[in-house]
Amino acid sequence: MAPFGPLRRLLKRGGGRGRGGGAEAALKLDFESRRLRMVETQIVARGVRDENVLSALRKVPRHLFVPSDLRTHAYDDEPLPIGEGQTISQPYIVAYMTELLSLGRDDKVLEVGTGSGYQTAVLAEIVREVYSVEMIETLSRRARATLDGLGYRNIVFRTGDGTLGWSEHAPFDAILVAAAPDEIPSALESQLKVGGRMAIPVGSACQELVRVVRTKRGFERNRLLSVRFVPLISGPEWRR
Repeated sequence: MAPFGPLRRLLKRGGGRGRGGGAEAALKLDFESRRLRMVETQIVARGVRDENVLSALRKVPRHLFVPSDLRTHAYDDEPLPIGEGQTISQPYIVAYMTELLSLGRDDKVLEVGTGSGYQTAVLAEIVREVYSVEMIETLSRRARATLDGLGYRNIVFRTGDGTLGWSEHAPFDAILVAAAPDEIPSALESQLKVGGRMAIPVGSACQELVRVVRTKRGFERNRLLSVRFVPLISGPEWRR
C-alpha cells in the first residue's frame, strides 16, 4: 500500500470460499484486469509517463465511484454520469490533468469539484493532503462515504462554492479544477504558492484546458487542448 491513500477495497469479503465467494473473487479479478488494461491502452498509450500517476490509476477501483448499473463501463474510455447532472471524467483526462500538476509526496492540493471522489482518490494516493470542495451536498456526502470506506485519511472535505477556493488552508502546491468556469477565478490563482501549478478547464461553448503556474512576477498560463466539462457554478448561480 502507498504511504498516502491506503486502499481497503470495499469488495474484499469471503476470500473465495463457497460459490458466492468464488463469484465475488472472480468479479474482483475482472475489474482489476480491466483497470490494468485501461492504464496501458488509454493512459500510457497516449503519453502519460508520471509513474506516481500511473501507480495511482492502477490502484484506485474506479468502478466503486460510479453508479452500480454502470460499473461494467467504469473502465471504458469515456466519462459517465454520476447523478445531479454531473459526470466522472474520462480516465485519460484524470491522468493527464494529474500529471500536469507535477505532484510530489509532500504537496498540499486543492481540488475544486469532488464529484464522484475518483479524482480525489487519485490525488490522495500521491500527495500528503487533499482539500476537496464540492457545491452539491449529496455528491460530497456520497464521495466521502466511498473514500472513507476505502481507508483514505488524508482528505478534508467541504461543501461550498469552489470558485472561492479554501483560503484557510492556502497557499497550495497545486490546484485541480474539475469543472469549467467562463474564466479563471482570481481567488484560485491567489491561493497558489509561488511555484504552484493549477490545471483548469476554461470556457463555455468552447473549452480549453489551461495550466497555470504562479511565479514571483505573476502567472504563466498555457492553453493545452480542447476539452468538455460540466460548468463550474458559483454559489448565487446555484441557488437560482
